[in-house]
Amino acid sequence: MVRDGIYYALGMLLVAAVLWWLAAPAWAAIPLLLAVFFLWFFRDPERVIPSGSGLIVSPADGKVTEVAPTVLDGQPATRISIFLSVFDVHVNRSPASGVIKDVTYRRGKFLNAMDQASAADNEQNIVTMETPGGKVVFKQIAGLLARRIVFNHHSGDTLSRGQRVGLIKFGSRTDVIFTGAVETNVKAGDRVKGGSSILAHVQVATGTEKPGSTARPARESAEALR
Repeated sequence: MVRDGIYYALGMLLVAAVLWWLAAPAWAAIPLLLAVFFLWFFRDPERVIPSGSGLIVSPADGKVTEVAPTVLDGQPATRISIFLSVFDVHVNRSPASGVIKDVTYRRGKFLNAMDQASAADNEQNIVTMETPGGKVVFKQIAGLLARRIVFNHHSGDTLSRGQRVGLIKFGSRTDVIFTGAVETNVKAGDRVKGGSSILAHVQVATGTEKPGSTARPARESAEALR
């Protein structure tokens, strides 16, 4: 579990205790239910990370809303958008193994994350990675309810495929944009899981990537969220 969930839950338990002390046990049930919700919402399940070269995995749990061609630095690219409802796990994971080249936080609006305009207009964190299969851009995009984006790495850091990297609190969206010859593995409407669902295969030059990162998720990566 992400430590934020414990903080939120303790706050709600304190409110419930005060209401109980004020002889309002019926009202105390509301913060008690919210405490349970926060503990559930900030869950952080282990995932089996797929091995193999050139894999792009989902950065988040949710529903694929779009798989579309786009352009990245003048090169043909693919964008896959994933919508996270309040019922999804909100811990984010690295979509590929590589080195972070840039991290840019951009203030913006809080439109519904299902709205296509949210990709350009909403508050977001943009992570650019250099991977053996080419450039990968991973966006954490705030939604209608999300008010805090967490990303725990910096330019120059090396990430492993499926590694925990941050989270977006409450409803939100993630976009993954990548270049190179691509074989997509998902379509709009599919449900995916962060770190374990394969979004696409990209062509990797021979010898640039060792097959298979680990199939065992590293627990120490979760500490970055706490």
